[in-house]
Amino acid sequence: MARLKLGVLISGSGTNLQALIDDCARTDAASEIALVLSNRADAFGLTRAAQAGLPHRVIDHRAHDSRAGFEQTLSAALEAHGVGLVCLAGFMRVLTAAFVERWRDRLINIHPSLLPAFKGLDTHARAIEAGVRFAGCTVHFVRSEVDSGPIIVQAAVPVLPDDTAERLAARVLREEHRCLPLAVRLIAQGRVSVVGERCVIDAAGPSGALINPALTA
Repeated sequence: MARLKLGVLISGSGTNLQALIDDCARTDAASEIALVLSNRADAFGLTRAAQAGLPHRVIDHRAHDSRAGFEQTLSAALEAHGVGLVCLAGFMRVLTAAFVERWRDRLINIHPSLLPAFKGLDTHARAIEAGVRFAGCTVHFVRSEVDSGPIIVQAAVPVLPDDTAERLAARVLREEHRCLPLAVRLIAQGRVSVVGERCVIDAAGPSGALINPALTA
């Protein structure tokens, strides 16, 4: 069976890209990275791609006269490499509705909160300020509204009494590195269906309840 070809869009250090690189290196992997694109030439993720021997390219949004032109260049590059699933892995550009519709249900994003809570930026500081007991991350199909769309995978981590945004972010990031490859794996195995605006995962279920603070006898 042919592997699902991934296009990974990045803007920075590429730690989630690295998680995908490592997962795709498994002998039983159902996907492979066909292309890494960055809108920034100084993104360290490009170095990760080069070290892994992956095709990679800079498409600078500032070199285009319009968002539509920039996104047309993105799509052309992805399609030229036969990409079947686009992964936004720290890609810091808001995509237009036209691009999202072009790649509908073939475009996923990793966001550092338990969506639909805390969309946008500064998610960890906002979670601490709100006093929630759990924070986390979400992998979802992208829709035109920012940080929305059918949810594929989520992971929750407890918010600790002495947490700072930085400490919480580090714990959530570890889970991002697990969740993004898992979501890709489920999609590549044909186990994810979008019904309405919900994801149905074949043969999957939660592992148990999480309670914070922990129950005591």
